[in-house]
Amino acid sequence: MRIVAGALRGRTIQAPEGQDVRPTSDRARQAVFNILEHAPWSEGLDARRAMDVFAGSGAMGLEALSRGAAACLFVDRAEASLAAVRANVAAFNLGARARLLRQEASRLGRLPETDAPYDIAFLDPPYRKELAGPALAALNAGGWLAPDAVVVLERSAGEAEMETPGYEVLDQRRYGAAGVLFLRPA
Repeated sequence: MRIVAGALRGRTIQAPEGQDVRPTSDRARQAVFNILEHAPWSEGLDARRAMDVFAGSGAMGLEALSRGAAACLFVDRAEASLAAVRANVAAFNLGARARLLRQEASRLGRLPETDAPYDIAFLDPPYRKELAGPALAALNAGGWLAPDAVVVLERSAGEAEMETPGYEVLDQRRYGAAGVLFLRPA
């Protein structure tokens, strides 16, 4: 797995060992970022603040940083995932632009007063575990998202439609086994 575009294009991303992490394919990542950079409802990536929730390898957040995002917060509850993200951040010399938070996505609480809301949030929860809804609710309730934020939610394409209370659906796509929703806080 590699960074698809931007300043870090072609660099290899380390992933945690085992079957618990299912990184977004290079093809799907490229498509998602093309949409974020060109859709009329998107502000693009330049100087934006991103969150990579259920970070796993951190591929989505690393791709955002490579393409010009100002900063990224990587959130995951698994130490193995955060260790892989930490190694990638160090290998790519992104320490000043990356922060890591070991936390359950559904228990984020309030955004710290010293922090600003995020412009883009990537959510790629484990498939078929019903974690997307609680994570979306936590982001909204905790004030983690800017009013014009875009949330990119990856789910199994085979999963039933889900309600997204508190969010407006901007777009919906399918990439192989992955279904991607683009949302904005309502």
